[in-house]
Amino acid sequence: MKHHSKKFEAALKLVDQNKVYTVKEAAELIGKTSTTKFDASVGISFSLNINTKSADQQVRGAIVLPCGTGKAVKVLAITNKVDDALKAGADFAGGKELLEKIQNEKWFGFDVMCATPEMMGEIGKLGRVLGPKGLMPNPKTGTVGPDVTKMVSELKAGKVEYRADKDGNVNLAVGKCSFEPAKLEENINTIIKQILKVRPASVKGVYVKSCYLSTTMGPSLKLAIGD
Repeated sequence: MKHHSKKFEAALKLVDQNKVYTVKEAAELIGKTSTTKFDASVGISFSLNINTKSADQQVRGAIVLPCGTGKAVKVLAITNKVDDALKAGADFAGGKELLEKIQNEKWFGFDVMCATPEMMGEIGKLGRVLGPKGLMPNPKTGTVGPDVTKMVSELKAGKVEYRADKDGNVNLAVGKCSFEPAKLEENINTIIKQILKVRPASVKGVYVKSCYLSTTMGPSLKLAIGD
């Protein structure tokens, strides 16, 4: 039998396991359920009724959270427009020399990579290195495009990538426990609207089987969600 910590047990008492919370209710309660000494992340989890083996039922993309994620993101821009990328806030910007640094020195001092199209041929050579780490730029997630200023700005502002795993689950961060409830609510609603918006046309019946909000190592709250 699994034994939880006293902090977790205390947090669990705040949550009604039989209740389906509105986004507003959950945003106001979730910060109180944190069991960590640090400013824990708040995450949202969707269980979707999709067949991920079917090409027309892929759920993947990216979205800018209006209130950010609360996490500082280190952005690497691979581009010929180095000055534009740096002015937009990129932590690192350059071309082949940075790709060689990744290849030769196993350098991964960044959280996300974006690129302008002319660089994708060179980046593609590092597919085996970048792919497993989820760092490969992709047009679907807004990390490949001609406007490097826009890409970098959005990534620094709190752009998050979402992707259904093989079981149809989507998990992503919506902020920190220290966020004001109104900011969490705004982020959560933005994500829910996006997930509903990208519902594959071929999905029949219920699309979102369940949706939960939780903190790092904290209990989960079931969310009411329109489908």
